[in-house]
Amino acid sequence: MSGIEGIEGIRVSEAPEDLVVYGYDASGLEQSPALVAWPESTEEVSRLLKYASKRGMPVVPRGAGTGMTAGSVPLKGALALSFERMDRIIEIDADNLTVLVEPGVINAHLQAALAPHGLFYPPDPASLKTCTIGGNVAENAGGPSALKYGVTRDYVMGLEAVLASGEVITTGVKTHKGVVGYDLTRLLVGSEGTLAAITKVRLKTLPVPEHVATLLAVFKELEAAGKAVAEITRAKVIPRTLEIMDKKCIELIEGYKPVGLPVGAEAVLLIELDGHRQAVEDEAERVTGVCVKLGAEVRRAADAAERERLWEARRAISPALHNMNMHKINEDVVVPRDRLPEMLVYLAGLSESSGVPIVNFGHAGDGNIHVNIMASKEDPGHARRAEGLLGEMFAKVLALGGTISGEHGVGLTKVDYIGMEVGARELDLMRGIKEIFDPRGIMNPGKVFSIK
Repeated sequence: MSGIEGIEGIRVSEAPEDLVVYGYDASGLEQSPALVAWPESTEEVSRLLKYASKRGMPVVPRGAGTGMTAGSVPLKGALALSFERMDRIIEIDADNLTVLVEPGVINAHLQAALAPHGLFYPPDPASLKTCTIGGNVAENAGGPSALKYGVTRDYVMGLEAVLASGEVITTGVKTHKGVVGYDLTRLLVGSEGTLAAITKVRLKTLPVPEHVATLLAVFKELEAAGKAVAEITRAKVIPRTLEIMDKKCIELIEGYKPVGLPVGAEAVLLIELDGHRQAVEDEAERVTGVCVKLGAEVRRAADAAERERLWEARRAISPALHNMNMHKINEDVVVPRDRLPEMLVYLAGLSESSGVPIVNFGHAGDGNIHVNIMASKEDPGHARRAEGLLGEMFAKVLALGGTISGEHGVGLTKVDYIGMEVGARELDLMRGIKEIFDPRGIMNPGKVFSIK
């Protein structure tokens, strides 16, 4: 418990081991804060922000640290505000298909709590077993189910948040419709902790689908796998998930945790359909026809155990990449669905011409590719070459009508590239909004925009 004047009774620490633990995230970047706090209520968050505001102390709201762009990495001298103790599911309103939670609730724990009510919460990042709802809201997280069901912002109905001044605000509505005033809720979703600290979230939920079918389509040509994505939607089918894994990705998974993926294939699509049983069966037949026509072999998971093995493979990608013992530059670019084949072929060529391994997987159905550029830890020249590919790749993505970040945000790692996509006037407007919410500039400074 704290004995620091102004925040007495709140759990805080200046212990070196705590400063190290709360100084990094999944990006690999790190910088120890000056202080770590574990508030247990909105009132404590308010007091902490008043304390920081008075001193001009940077504040970094923090979920579970699973972010890939260093969004929760603190600046020197910052207060790391960890929400792990604010983890209550306050209300499940099954009649109105809503749930009210605190930000520290882990995504998978929410799914488990909803299941007995016959409900589910669609946004499902790969890190759902560890990531928190507050972090998901701050980053506007997506996941495999985003193709059919949308991303986090599509389910956030309202928020309680604390401004840099310590003032508490509420945004949004409890109803499924509401258009009174500006939509501050959608503004805060995806703001990466730069505008306010979120303390409560009201979410929409959906009934659990009646039936699920899981297919694995194995392709001999990378371009054909990319073409299949657009052809499936042209066939009037919107799968729940439509994931891609390229050849290098398949080889890595099978070397790390063999699950029977076809080593030698150029790419596989992991396709999942859900809904009423007959509709799912009809769609599965249509999807199979599309893939076979493009030269694929299609397998169907026979039962829940086989389905889980396929998803185990998908979830094993990140640890398998770490097993390469190289520095992973993880990007999450998005291109229009019909430009996916061109982007996949471009990335394969970029890897070959540069001599830098590039491993691709991701949410092919919405054009979101997780591009993993693998840089040597021992060879500085190779590392520089790998880093140099980023600007070139982003330029290609934008030329295809895409975006440089689909669900990972900007954080620290993409700050230098935001101007490639967002115009100068638009950036000025964003900075103006930031100044209104946070006039002293203490809320997660340095993220999204560089510090002027």
